[in-house]
Amino acid sequence: MIPFSDEDLKPAVESVIERVRPSIKLDGGDIKLVAIKSGRIFVQLQGACIGCASSGTTLKYGVEKQMKEMIHPELVVVNVPIGWEDKLDQLG
Repeated sequence: MIPFSDEDLKPAVESVIERVRPSIKLDGGDIKLVAIKSGRIFVQLQGACIGCASSGTTLKYGVEKQMKEMIHPELVVVNVPIGWEDKLDQLG
């Protein structure tokens, strides 16, 4: 169980996103925080990341790994496809 409220997590999550953003931008992409719900962090990969075969690896072994190491080991990061911002409950 994650010992933080979603609102408590927001500043730490934003900090990690700012930390990984330069690496993502090097390849022409970007990352945006969409929401935090029950310890699940919903982000949207943008730019060159859309449709990139490596985007899943970037998400799990880049972004999620940093979140787990720097904030809490039970955090899960979920990519939100464009157009799914209002359907977060349907995303795995």
